[in-house]
Amino acid sequence: MAGWGGFAAAFVAFLLSHAIPARPAVRGKLVRRLGERGYVAAYSAASLALLAWLVIEAAHAPPVLLWPYAAWQAWLVNLVMPVACLLIAASLGAPNPLSFGGDAHGFDPARPGIAGVARHPLLLALALWAGAHALANGSLAHVLMFGSFAGFALLGMRIIDRRKRRQMGEAAWAGLAARTSLWPFAALLGGRWRPAGRPSLARLGAGLLLWLVLLHLHAPVLGVSPLPP
Repeated sequence: MAGWGGFAAAFVAFLLSHAIPARPAVRGKLVRRLGERGYVAAYSAASLALLAWLVIEAAHAPPVLLWPYAAWQAWLVNLVMPVACLLIAASLGAPNPLSFGGDAHGFDPARPGIAGVARHPLLLALALWAGAHALANGSLAHVLMFGSFAGFALLGMRIIDRRKRRQMGEAAWAGLAARTSLWPFAALLGGRWRPAGRPSLARLGAGLLLWLVLLHLHAPVLGVSPLPP
């Protein structure tokens, strides 16, 4: 398996960058030194840099094809990505004390907003993005990378729920989470949540703009067109 060293190093570095800061003792020290916003900014910058390294190494890993490419895979990605981008736009800045980095200020448990759709919209967007790209890229390196991202996002939802329950206490957490759901639209289907008001046109526009930007930059930046042949 010669030629896998760079991919393995980037993969391990990316996993450690998420596993180590997640430990309460380590995170606490970093937050005290950098402040909450400084920690989030530094963590995000490091994650993006390591992600870029991992993507580059995956593209240069030895080609081991697990399944052939088909046009439906590209269609799947192009159907999933607008949804993921809308989830990102809807969640950024929205009050949501139930997910990571969420702010409790302005959160109404009776009208939880995007948390009524899914308690962890950013992680759900990551899972959708990664799962669709794992199917569309049948090489071993890409399946390992995107499959791990999807698994990390899905597992992270449950880990955050357990952590928030422990931090808030069962009664407080249950009160805040009563009209939300771990899985998308489960609260709607269960009759625990109904949309209140019209969707924000600004957030809808931002989500669609993000999707169009990613669609436009995909080929020049990554060298592969995301459009079906």
